[in-house]
Amino acid sequence: MPPSLPNSTAQRDIETLIHPYTNLKVHQDTGPLVISRGEGVRVFGEDGTPYIEAMAGLWCTSLGWSEKRLVTAATEAMSRLPFYHSFTHKVPDVTVDLAERLLALAPVKMGKVFFANSGSEAVDTALKLVWYINNARGKPLKKKVIAREKAYHGVTIASASLTGLPACQNDFDLPIPGVLRTGCPHYYRFGQEGESEQEFATRRADELEQLILSEGPDTIAAMFAEPVMGAGGVIVPPATYFEKIQAVLKKYDILLIADEVICGFGRTGNMWGSQTYDLKPDMMTMAKALSSAYMPISALMVSDEIFADMVKQSEKLGVFGHGYTYGGHPVACAVALETLKIYEERDIVSTVQDISPAFQTGLAAFKSHPLVGEVRGVGLVAAVELVKNKTTRESFDPKLGVGMKCAKFLQNNGVIGRAMGDSLAFSPPLIISRDEIAEMLAGFAKALDQTLEWLQVEGHFAP
Repeated sequence: MPPSLPNSTAQRDIETLIHPYTNLKVHQDTGPLVISRGEGVRVFGEDGTPYIEAMAGLWCTSLGWSEKRLVTAATEAMSRLPFYHSFTHKVPDVTVDLAERLLALAPVKMGKVFFANSGSEAVDTALKLVWYINNARGKPLKKKVIAREKAYHGVTIASASLTGLPACQNDFDLPIPGVLRTGCPHYYRFGQEGESEQEFATRRADELEQLILSEGPDTIAAMFAEPVMGAGGVIVPPATYFEKIQAVLKKYDILLIADEVICGFGRTGNMWGSQTYDLKPDMMTMAKALSSAYMPISALMVSDEIFADMVKQSEKLGVFGHGYTYGGHPVACAVALETLKIYEERDIVSTVQDISPAFQTGLAAFKSHPLVGEVRGVGLVAAVELVKNKTTRESFDPKLGVGMKCAKFLQNNGVIGRAMGDSLAFSPPLIISRDEIAEMLAGFAKALDQTLEWLQVEGHFAP
């Protein structure tokens, strides 16, 4: 119930804020969990209650809370140059420094960097550039783009159209025309009986090719793909999937845009998810862990070939008519640059490789729990899917909200996770220790048992 004190933060929240990804009617009755500070992998409620933040906020606070080097970087940058832009032949010096650093880190050779403020903006920009360069190339019909069922690419009009989750489109009058949908690579849910992972991957690649042929290869410009699908349920690609998908795209001259907003900067055990799954993208979007979420910043990297066409078209038109006031903001760039220095100095990729077996093995142990159908993940990102019947993989009635109930029990046990349907996602800060992983797992074990007890008492689950 919402607090009875009229001046409490929670009550003032109910009276003033619109909450993203929230049932707004339920929120009026329950109010928020108010967070007042953070330290390491923990955040603290207004009443002082500590929680392990097992989602790193929104997949993003990679270095945890209160990293003093990032606070110092922001403070010094704010004092030196609190704002400047990159419009009309001007640029902050630190923005150039960050662009150079990102190009040096790219998993494949990239030509240029464009800065924005969120993953959605970076994806929006990528889509606009797909259209822009095909006009430059004299291919005005090559404009359709492909995205996958259960993909997540953002919530702006264009990026939400690429997103494959109904909640992001229902009653928003989305998607926009020209967005094509191909199958989700979730082997556990969509693999056929007797079908191996490799055979499933082949079927998905064949379906992609048939989609391209039915629409006309000369009308399709690009495919957007997350190396690991994040908000769609932490869906790890099956063996050989990206090898086969990329072969189809190359065959029909279709660009690959890798959405690294969640996977980038160590999350999958390599600097990029593209390295983990051997993607060779023509463009890459990134955000979140670029600054450990301490400042809003995102980026799009494009190939030399794409930039050459951008130059040609901007010369023809007289200007490249796209940009954001705060894109390449000097304070955000300074924090991002310091974040990248910390990743290098602390060898964060090796840290993830070292600690992730404890994380993945610990979660995999829950496969024997009566409610757990699948545990999937890589590096320091994973999901546990709850099912009504382990043998048939039958899901619970969505109206029960089993995943949300389990997430609430988890929070009551001092761990903040995230329910995506009936899958519980975990994506902790990359600095998490083995002891903290053990504490997270213990909280989840209690939450699973409490969820099971609740279901049995309500008559929705029988052993």
